[in-house]
Amino acid sequence: MGQAVRSRLPWKHCWITGGSSGIGRALALAMASQGVSVSISGRHPGALAKVQAEAADLPGRICNLPLDITDSAAVQALVDGWQPEAFPDLIILNAGTHQPDSAQNFSLHQARRLVDINLQGTLNCLAAVLPGMTARGSGQLAVMASVAGYRGLPGAAVYGATKAALINLTESLQPELAEQGIRLQLINPGFVKTPLTDRNRFPMPWLVPAEAAAEAILKGLRSRRFEISFPGRFVFWLKLARLLPYRLYFSVVARITRA
Repeated sequence: MGQAVRSRLPWKHCWITGGSSGIGRALALAMASQGVSVSISGRHPGALAKVQAEAADLPGRICNLPLDITDSAAVQALVDGWQPEAFPDLIILNAGTHQPDSAQNFSLHQARRLVDINLQGTLNCLAAVLPGMTARGSGQLAVMASVAGYRGLPGAAVYGATKAALINLTESLQPELAEQGIRLQLINPGFVKTPLTDRNRFPMPWLVPAEAAAEAILKGLRSRRFEISFPGRFVFWLKLARLLPYRLYFSVVARITRA
């Protein structure tokens, strides 16, 4: 019975950054429930330990690897600590943060924090894992961005900018990595109920639970699709909005934000 459960997913070892809460936590538990060995990283050892305890009776093991991804030396040391045979065959660069902003109260400190974690932190992880992956010519890698990166949205100026950068970065790397045998995928969720979205003070259409998001992501990771995006209806309208000329787009946004 246990072996049948383990065979449902194609990975033996997965590393998830930002694995202590939200989507990362849901992904770790979903994968461990199907027998995958999961390493989770985050800045708070206590929060990581809680996730590990939740998985105590699951077929797969969760290992805690406390890490601040803004510390490039620490990221490199963690990756260097894996023996080649124990290197993750799936890496999900999920760590990120969000803080609503506004033009009236624009904070440089807050902007730098978002850039350091969401963008620079992901770059630190990529710089650490890509040399080994390209040398082996194998592996699967997923980068967590957001539909907020499709087009500028009020209240998410810096957050959206970091996610737009991750979308462009992943699109740029994909062709070269594909030639080298590495499967790179982009994850663009809509609104997912997590501690981060709990900070929002506006209606969030088609809000999905973290567990449903994890299910959608796992389905996408097993597919050949480059982009994993959900929920479908919300993504459809946002992608349509990318085609609008600025005058019409800003008019639509103004009506929505005044509603």
